[in-house]
Amino acid sequence: MNITSIIEKKKDKKILTADEITYAVNAYVMNIISDAQMSSLLMAICINGMNTDETYYLTKAMIESGDVIDLSKIPGIKVDKHSTGGVGDKTTLIVAPIVSACGVSVAKLSGRGLGHTGGTIDKLESINGFRSDLSEEDFIKQVKEIGIVDAEQTKEIVPADKKMYALRDVTGTTRSVPLIASSIMSKKIAAGADKIVLDVKTGSGALITDFEESVELAKTMVYLGKKFNKETIALITDMNEPLGNSIGNALEIKEAIQTLEGNGDNRLTNLCLTLSSYMISMGKKVSFEEAKKEALDAFTSKKALNKFKEFVKYQGGDINDIKTSKNTYDVYATLDGYVRDIDETLLAMECLKMGSGRINKEDKINYGVGIVIRKHIGEHVSKGDVLATVYYDEIKADNKNILKSFMLSEKKEEGFPLVYTVVK
Repeated sequence: MNITSIIEKKKDKKILTADEITYAVNAYVMNIISDAQMSSLLMAICINGMNTDETYYLTKAMIESGDVIDLSKIPGIKVDKHSTGGVGDKTTLIVAPIVSACGVSVAKLSGRGLGHTGGTIDKLESINGFRSDLSEEDFIKQVKEIGIVDAEQTKEIVPADKKMYALRDVTGTTRSVPLIASSIMSKKIAAGADKIVLDVKTGSGALITDFEESVELAKTMVYLGKKFNKETIALITDMNEPLGNSIGNALEIKEAIQTLEGNGDNRLTNLCLTLSSYMISMGKKVSFEEAKKEALDAFTSKKALNKFKEFVKYQGGDINDIKTSKNTYDVYATLDGYVRDIDETLLAMECLKMGSGRINKEDKINYGVGIVIRKHIGEHVSKGDVLATVYYDEIKADNKNILKSFMLSEKKEEGFPLVYTVVK
């Protein structure tokens, strides 16, 4: 068996066997095949797709490329949550502490930035001292002791995904249902949680922009969860404007803290409470309404905020040392009107240019740069109003692109729903 024939087969729109997929995954992990060869296979998958069997085989091979964490010794049901990513998506930072504060253990492996969307681990590492590289032993110990952990996968846990994820980020192979589904679900299953809640973003700022494709992704991941005997549900949620007010690693951490303090954006807060309620409902086997009451109590009483602080401290982070860039300037509206739409991808690309993410696999992130949104869809704007504030170091954002990203109309238009549907 050789990688060239496998690439050619997928390029010709043929179905790969379990053995072929397993060979390609294992050979890449063992450095038998190169980045260039794996890139070719990933591109062929992006273009021609995979059926459900192929996606299952890919997920299985990725899981079996490393260790699976055994959380069976920890009492109770362990619940995990994952978002497919979007501009300004910092839900995990808010949801996990709420759920943990309600007595449901959250055992989570998160990823780094992919394409123009930010990664939870990159955001957490903007906190000085925060450690994401936990051993399996430390991972389990932390769940036992404080009921919450969020780390990146170690070399031993899904090493295939770790290598492929970094490669996809810089080779234009991010938007693919089978690749996204297998990447997410391999980490979720390897992390050892009993039940999984998925937040599948759809809209202009999501990794998957098309609604039907988002539903396909949700159904694929729920299917994979069930194949591995994990109760899994997926919420299709809106990503047609930035989630919350900030884009950029340190800025998003600060916004997550503000939200847990009760001073957050309403849409972001409501989504986090909804996701938390589903996790608590599954973890405690109670109704959604009962779970929602518990989530709201943990949020309003600041138990969730205290849990976040405990979690950060446990992983070595200093909650008082989150540095944003010192240089800032405002971008002002040149017209009157109502915000009809926001091109958050354009905003995210400006952040990327300033250093908030990786263009090349080896790039280092500038954690302090980013953009804070001052006006959202449906709000009125007068000429001279501040649309956004830019945080920068050496490279400034292009003001023309920021202005272009805010689309105005004469009449106020309805916003988008927060949650479109739930896939079970």
